[in-house]
Amino acid sequence: MYREITAGELHERLSQGVTLNLIDVREPDEWEEGHIKEARSIPLSQFQSRAHEVHDVEGEVVFICRSGGRSGRVCEFLTLQGFDVVNVAGGMLAWPGEVIEGE
Repeated sequence: MYREITAGELHERLSQGVTLNLIDVREPDEWEEGHIKEARSIPLSQFQSRAHEVHDVEGEVVFICRSGGRSGRVCEFLTLQGFDVVNVAGGMLAWPGEVIEGE
């Protein structure tokens, strides 16, 4: 089973300067509507072909999506492969911080 944190806990950790490998698995149109500044995009529809990119960035691997469902599926998949990953429960719908629009 993978671990979960709330969007509020994620916001607090980022505000404290904690280095996280935050990956947003929403699709490009969702990403452009608003994303967390520290996140990078690996859309779920591209995840199989881009999974090798997950560990390209240092820090604890944290996944986020719109509500926590898609990122939870990615976490489940990676956990079964032996990776330690974290899901953001509630996703962007629960995100209390600022969002960046566009690419």
